[in-house]
Amino acid sequence: MKDFEQTPPLIVHQAKGNELHTNRGVLIDAISSWWCKSLGHGHPEIIAAIQAQLSRFEHVIGANTTHEEIAELGEQIAHLTKNQHVFFASDGSSAVEIAMKLALHAKQLQGYPSRNQFISLKNSYHGETLATLSVSDLGLYKKPYEHMGVTCHVLQNIPYVSGKEDPLWTSCDHHWQATRKELEAIKENACAIIVEPLIQGAGGMLCYSADYLKKLSQYCNENDLFLIADEIMTGLGRTGKWLALEHAGVKADLICLSKGLTSGTLPLSCVSVDHFIYELFYNDYESGHSFLHSHTYSGNALAISAALATLNIMQRENSHIKAEVLGQTMEKHFIEIAQLTGKLKNVRRLGAIVAGELINENQKRIGFELYKRGLDNGALLRPLGNTLYWMPPLNCDKKTIGNLAEITLKSIKEAYT
Repeated sequence: MKDFEQTPPLIVHQAKGNELHTNRGVLIDAISSWWCKSLGHGHPEIIAAIQAQLSRFEHVIGANTTHEEIAELGEQIAHLTKNQHVFFASDGSSAVEIAMKLALHAKQLQGYPSRNQFISLKNSYHGETLATLSVSDLGLYKKPYEHMGVTCHVLQNIPYVSGKEDPLWTSCDHHWQATRKELEAIKENACAIIVEPLIQGAGGMLCYSADYLKKLSQYCNENDLFLIADEIMTGLGRTGKWLALEHAGVKADLICLSKGLTSGTLPLSCVSVDHFIYELFYNDYESGHSFLHSHTYSGNALAISAALATLNIMQRENSHIKAEVLGQTMEKHFIEIAQLTGKLKNVRRLGAIVAGELINENQKRIGFELYKRGLDNGALLRPLGNTLYWMPPLNCDKKTIGNLAEITLKSIKEAYT
């Protein structure tokens, strides 16, 4: 909070495409406004869909009502995720909490009430509500509230990679043996393993082995553990596949989607649910098997219309394929910046996410310095600590990436002077 005294918040006047028009000038949105603007700002088709829905109704109670748009969106998400049921919510943390509640409750219905703990990965982030913090591994966010959360075991032996060409991407047997040993000691008390598939966001844009995810999935199947895939950041084309899970060829019992679902126009999230879990709750009300979870704005009609428009555009334009092509251009520029400055190391990429570590000299907040220089030079660069990354809209063009590279290069040089 004290930083705002020296670096006041940006005042945004307008946002269009890849740009933010602010009191500091026009800025390239290099991070898709916290990773959600998959199709950029102010996409005309999405705005038109919201306006059309607004002329009919903007919101109704979600209990005992439905409408055509929410049914259509549910069908599309079920098709994309290969799960037959969809539970709508309003933001990423809510979706993860719903998935956790479903996994925990399902184990009780299966007759295993003692399986009430979770397993997550080192450096993971799953949200900032109490339950989602419990399965996260970022002390800065989590530590003050640890006594209020659920029990979670954090796996430590994660095989991090630089990308799909890294040998560990396809084979991580050594790391897996250590992980399997960890799992054997805790599996009897766990209901689920929760992961950010293949790339961890707030933990530092760390990419890990597809083989590791495949082995985790197999372990879940063999040991009656649910697999929860937190695709809040990675889902819907960002990694070059519709779901990051697809890189490993695995399916999850519960899949959480949000950020890119409406291209960041309105809050919406969902959990796609495997039919096996759904059937555990399918019973008469008097049985007490019902899943009771109802937030007021879950499945808001305006957000649903925005999501439908977003998915239709992305499927028509093959945004997941464009993401891979865009990412190759981004990686090329990132490597050049690393070579020209000597201040960026461990460059890594998956789809249209590229990241690297800023060399921290004299223990200064180099990431924060770079953020400030970026504003001066025309880009919203917002490093995670000393992790510099780009995650622009998926329909960003090569010229914009070239301009972003020039701004980033200049800003790094200035930040280190």
